[in-house]
Amino acid sequence: MALRCAAPGRVRWLARALAGSARLLPPAAAAPGPLSPARTRLPQLSARFASSAGSGTEGPQRRVVVVRITSPFAWLRTRFYYLLIRLYFDQEFSIEEFTRGAKQAFSVVSKLLSQRKLDLLEELVSAEVLQVLKEKISLLPDSHRDALAADIDAIMYTTEGDVRIYYDDDGRKFVSILMCFWYLNGANLPDEVPGEAKVFQIVFGDENTKEKKHLLTANYEFQREFTEGAKPDWTITRIEHPRLLE
Repeated sequence: MALRCAAPGRVRWLARALAGSARLLPPAAAAPGPLSPARTRLPQLSARFASSAGSGTEGPQRRVVVVRITSPFAWLRTRFYYLLIRLYFDQEFSIEEFTRGAKQAFSVVSKLLSQRKLDLLEELVSAEVLQVLKEKISLLPDSHRDALAADIDAIMYTTEGDVRIYYDDDGRKFVSILMCFWYLNGANLPDEVPGEAKVFQIVFGDENTKEKKHLLTANYEFQREFTEGAKPDWTITRIEHPRLLE
């Protein structure tokens, strides 16, 4: 699927990756619901840990295996929506390409959030969501803000949480896809974070070189308008970092 840049220098990563010849949807066209409670049941995930001896290294190496548990009904439902998107909206749509693009977008946006460079998110995130982020980011402790950042190589698992096709009161057509990410982060977080929910902790290396990382989750929703004449642009209309950005 051919893609072109979202905005020179700043959002080339998203334009290459998200479906269609996409730039980002203007913030004014974004649907409501910034940082709102989850509107759909997200897939259940669990983490398993495996050890294997690496060649040329001393001692075992740890790797993380994330296992997805989903219902057949949810799987069939999302595949049906992908079929509708290809039949009626975008014949070249590919969930595999979209997932790769969403992963890149999540990494870049999460780092900008962590660095408090919110001015660089204006073309990437809807205005309503961005306003809420500005208020919340300023109140975060440094450890929680550091934990928002996800390096692309530290993303352990990516999956879709929900797909929606809908019309607004003016008859405009929209598609939104909620993506869920699991990623490793070495921020100095307490064993328990607000919300009384356990965060997975993983220790790499031996006693002399051990490194503790947290296995965290995030949910980002991407939306595009498919009304005739609308720009083929995606925008992020929902950002959730559970137990970090509440």
